[in-house]
Amino acid sequence: MKLAVARQVGACILLAGSLCFSQQVNPVGSASSLQADYGADAASADASAGTSTPSSGAASDNPAQAGPEKHKIGSLEVTVNWRTRTEGWYWFQGATGDSDYGFWDSLLRIGIGQTGKHFDWFLEGEQPSILGLPNTAVVAAPQGQLGLGGSYYAANSNRTNVANGFVKQGFVNFKNLGAAAVKIGRFEYFDGTEVKPVDPLLAAVVQTRISSRLISNFGFSAVQRSYDGLQFSADSGKNNFTFIGVRPTAGVFQAKGMGELDVDLYYGAYTRSVRTTTGAGELRVFALGYIDHRTIDLKTDNRSTAARTADLGKIEIATWGGDYVHVFNTAAAGRFDFLVWGVAQTGSWGSLTQRASAFVGEVGWQLPVKQLKPWFSAGYSYGSGDSNATDSKHGTFFQVLTTPRQYARFPFYNMMNNEDVYGSLNLRPVSRLSIRSEAHALRLANAADLWYSGGGAFQPQTFGYTGRPSNGARSLANVWDLSGDIQITKSLSITPYYGHAWGKTVIDKIYPNNPNGQLIFLETNYHF
Repeated sequence: MKLAVARQVGACILLAGSLCFSQQVNPVGSASSLQADYGADAASADASAGTSTPSSGAASDNPAQAGPEKHKIGSLEVTVNWRTRTEGWYWFQGATGDSDYGFWDSLLRIGIGQTGKHFDWFLEGEQPSILGLPNTAVVAAPQGQLGLGGSYYAANSNRTNVANGFVKQGFVNFKNLGAAAVKIGRFEYFDGTEVKPVDPLLAAVVQTRISSRLISNFGFSAVQRSYDGLQFSADSGKNNFTFIGVRPTAGVFQAKGMGELDVDLYYGAYTRSVRTTTGAGELRVFALGYIDHRTIDLKTDNRSTAARTADLGKIEIATWGGDYVHVFNTAAAGRFDFLVWGVAQTGSWGSLTQRASAFVGEVGWQLPVKQLKPWFSAGYSYGSGDSNATDSKHGTFFQVLTTPRQYARFPFYNMMNNEDVYGSLNLRPVSRLSIRSEAHALRLANAADLWYSGGGAFQPQTFGYTGRPSNGARSLANVWDLSGDIQITKSLSITPYYGHAWGKTVIDKIYPNNPNGQLIFLETNYHF
């Protein structure tokens, strides 16, 4: 008891220290992704412009947050983004290992570029640092890595303090090629952000609830990822077509982010903007091809270790899907929104045939209350699981290269083999403060499959997703959290976050000492 209290006090002191340090050096913040009237500022961000900021952990880890102001040095444009975060993890507790700990990380990004009539160029360097990682937060399966502190420690050759520097982005964007544009080089990409909606509420919904479900930069992590390759886009009236052919970089949990992974990613999307007399909508139809050439590591699935060891086949998956979002504006009742998102997957999972699916449905209501601007949302998310570990089919939905925390703010789960009934509340008491709270009821989609976490490939020797046994159960956890985005100055914001998970049968059987978990962090963001 005394040790647990001491750790909690220590974490609080560490949190306070991070705030003092951050204010002394004036780090800056990305504002909430639900700015102004939940979207007015967010709609102005351009994730494909190469100036998207390291995203705040509060509202969503999303490129939609307002981009940094560009400063001119002659004809050059300079951007500086610095995010610091102090994290306190109170992971579910088993018989061994340290589930309670704190650490600090910093992500500094400095970019320089030029904007011209026919082409732009942008070069950005990144310097991540992670300090004070726990050396006892990785234990034998099934408990495994006890929170992200354990993940960072394991990914960085069991070091407690790591730092590095590398090229985060470097590309040339050829534009005004008729209706087309071509970007070549290293850049970030967020699926679903191909078009910037004019309606502010529609922009907020797309950017926070649609984007990054399959392709993203893993924005919450201390290192993040980028993509090497080509992006083609073309506009014709209300229609947009976008195609990318890329390879992901290393990074995410490991401080070395310069290298490229032996993974191919192809994605094409058609997006059509819709305008009505009472609102606006957006339709997207897309296809994604994922080829993982790495065969040195075991695939994470519900088969036996022997079966996975013998399977050296590639993962070659096609994801087909679409989504539709619509917002309705009324004078008396406020604004309403709804969305549907769904995909089907075919192809091969090594020697197995891939047959999986996922679906999301959500509705929201922004009340016409000027004082708090309350926005309620409720939804259901489903990602299929595998029903038989010994047949020739793999039925687990594969979330590709995502940022899981955008939709799992206490990131001990993702959409794979998962059912999530959830609700959220956004408030904006004053212009400089936005508050968000979410509640989730989680269970596994199939008791024969695993409890999955992670966000995709990030180093050559690690698969990128982890799985823990269900032990024949489905009930995973109930989660409640609360966060705030506080805009201190034009350049500086801070984000406190608290999340609590009440573990159910699946977690209790793996972590019997305490199936409940907590995550606390304090983040500062500075933009120059």
